[in-house]
Amino acid sequence: MTRELYREDSYLRDAKARVAALTPEGGIILDSSLFYPTGGGQPGDSGWISWDNQQLSIATTVRDRDTGGIVLVPAEPRALPPVGAYVTQELDWDRRHKHMRVHTALHLLSVVIPEAVTGGQISATHGRLDFNMPDAPQDREALEDLLNHYVSLDAKVSEDWITEEELDDAPELVKTMSVAPPRGRGDIRLVRIGEATAPIDLQPCGGTHVARTGEIGALRLGKIEKKGRLNRRVYVHLDA
Repeated sequence: MTRELYREDSYLRDAKARVAALTPEGGIILDSSLFYPTGGGQPGDSGWISWDNQQLSIATTVRDRDTGGIVLVPAEPRALPPVGAYVTQELDWDRRHKHMRVHTALHLLSVVIPEAVTGGQISATHGRLDFNMPDAPQDREALEDLLNHYVSLDAKVSEDWITEEELDDAPELVKTMSVAPPRGRGDIRLVRIGEATAPIDLQPCGGTHVARTGEIGALRLGKIEKKGRLNRRVYVHLDA
């Protein structure tokens, strides 16, 4: 199993690793990965690996369904580092950091619109959540003001861990209807916004986040679309 460096420190931009395996499709599995694999609506990381005066661009990162390993997908067909080689990983940090800002912003969006979430997607400029609600929110300006209020609080973003059994006893923590927290891989990570005694938000999440809400920057509420009889899709954009 790949050591998940992005989970230990989401601000780590480069790190050493050893090539553990190569996939038949031309992917690279390292023994420890800075690169976040596509999942939970968050895109896989991109960047570069280098070894022996060679450099390879990484287009995206995915998780191997069979082994659970994290697979780096090269941007173009080129010679790969051999198994056992030591490499240096380097993230496309600007892209990753924007994903972190948007992901944390979506957690705040789930607070200002307290409805069940049926889906979501993250990009480097904006994100969206789908909500199980028959009618669109009426006061867009008030929602946007509340989002930016939470940003202005510069609230701490932290994590905690609970067992699967503890999550079963607290079903209210799960806001998503369509995607359940991953099971069978040990304890489940909770992402908390705010203080432990009175959190703004607390929910299971495996993605990367900023350390404080102030780091998100100004937010702009985007389109609100009807997606079926009981679904509304709400977009939120980074202003810079």
